[in-house]
Amino acid sequence: MTHDARPTTSRLGLALPETPLAEPGKQRPVVVKSPARRMPRKHWIDLTDDQRVQAVKDLGLPAFRAKQINSHVFERWEIDPTEWTDLPKDARARIAEAWFPTMITQVSQQSADRGTTVKTLWRLIGGALVESVLMHYPATRHSAARTTLCISSQAGCGMACPFCATGQGGIQRNMLASEIVTQVLAANRLIAAGGVRGARERVHNIVFMGMGEPMANYKSVLHAVRTLTTPTPGGVGMSARALTISTVGLVPRIRALTGEGLPVTLAVSLHAPDDELRDELIPVNKRWKVDDLLDAAFQYAETTKRRVSIEYALMRDINDQADRAAVLARQLRRRGDWNWAHVNLIPLNPTPGSRWTASRQEDQDVFVATLERWKLPVTAVSSTHRRARARGAALGGRRRVWRTRTASSQPWNGGRFR
Repeated sequence: MTHDARPTTSRLGLALPETPLAEPGKQRPVVVKSPARRMPRKHWIDLTDDQRVQAVKDLGLPAFRAKQINSHVFERWEIDPTEWTDLPKDARARIAEAWFPTMITQVSQQSADRGTTVKTLWRLIGGALVESVLMHYPATRHSAARTTLCISSQAGCGMACPFCATGQGGIQRNMLASEIVTQVLAANRLIAAGGVRGARERVHNIVFMGMGEPMANYKSVLHAVRTLTTPTPGGVGMSARALTISTVGLVPRIRALTGEGLPVTLAVSLHAPDDELRDELIPVNKRWKVDDLLDAAFQYAETTKRRVSIEYALMRDINDQADRAAVLARQLRRRGDWNWAHVNLIPLNPTPGSRWTASRQEDQDVFVATLERWKLPVTAVSSTHRRARARGAALGGRRRVWRTRTASSQPWNGGRFR
């Protein structure tokens, strides 16, 4: 019995890997809809404003207590009602019992980069583990000091990307909005306690770039975003522009987000501009192709007037060729020439002996130069930062987000390392 030979080039004439990127027999199925699991009971954070008022009434308390509780949670970041001395003692116990289960429990915490990066491992109800990473960036001549929090939205991930450890581990369950928001409240408390070197006041930016595919947990992520952006005391009071939601390309959810009226930043984990390679790197591409994805991303930018971040992890001899950069540039430019998209190039951490390793510096430089010739805004990590990141790789799993100047000399913040 004979088998068709594996193609060496895509229909666009781009080189393809000689061997499959996923290990034979170990390909995980893509899971867009999280499997049914017994979820924790709802927390106060999971309720709407009207539901919160009704909740205190059901406890025999006056309606104004809802606003008082909100103030503790969203303005003071306090989630233990038994310590709220401005409420009657018997009311505190009832509120705690009814609406304040412990959603996440800290398992461990690691500090890196001289105390400016703190990674926390959390255990959810049921035992699943997730993580968040808090990063402080000192002021530069291009930008003010800021603190960014990378948060998880699922326990595990169902997207099955072969280069991502989380994706290869599979999906366990979706997270509730309260489990997502509680990561932010904990980060604010840590900053207030002086636990992050140089950080002041509170988290400035949030990126949904931790564990999980945010768009696969759309309902909870949307509730979390609305809670984070609702003015205090009803919410945390952050600007929607300070939030970034990442996706590997769930096109229907991108279109849904476009209609929500929330000017958050959309980050698309593209990693390849051609379907043949992206089908292997991002298996969900077999369902929603590159053209469909970029059309949806462009519509998002056109509707919200927010520039989309195109995340592109450079992988040695896989997707880092100059002709792929040219195809990427054409794909973006033909949809609009008003810089609707920004390309964020992310070198993988060097991994000796693995095919998933960093591009050569000279290949990265040529990739950047190609995009620049097309007048595209692009961020790239320098070789100096690459070496520094390798030293900090003990954080493991999700890797450090670095902020650099764009090649067009415009400051830009963000990026994800899978």
